[in-house]
Amino acid sequence: MTKAELIAQVAGEAQVRKVDAEKAINSLIRIISATLKKKGRLALAGFGTFAVAQRKAREGRNPQTGTPIKIPATKVVKFKPGKQLKELVK
Repeated sequence: MTKAELIAQVAGEAQVRKVDAEKAINSLIRIISATLKKKGRLALAGFGTFAVAQRKAREGRNPQTGTPIKIPATKVVKFKPGKQLKELVK
């Protein structure tokens, strides 16, 4: 599903205009991003938890030449689905 399809579906289910649904979805994305940047964790009961984790520096290989390269440490976002979401997907 694309963002445009999500907006259309939210607009249909909530019976609001697509413009309003787009504003709501964009706000949700901004809030989630800001919360992860500031606090590093966001839990949505029944859906799951987003958390920022530190990935260690490691050595990799250039796939074209095979020469070793250093991959720097970085922060990544991880998602752990909640129990209800796991059950729904099964």
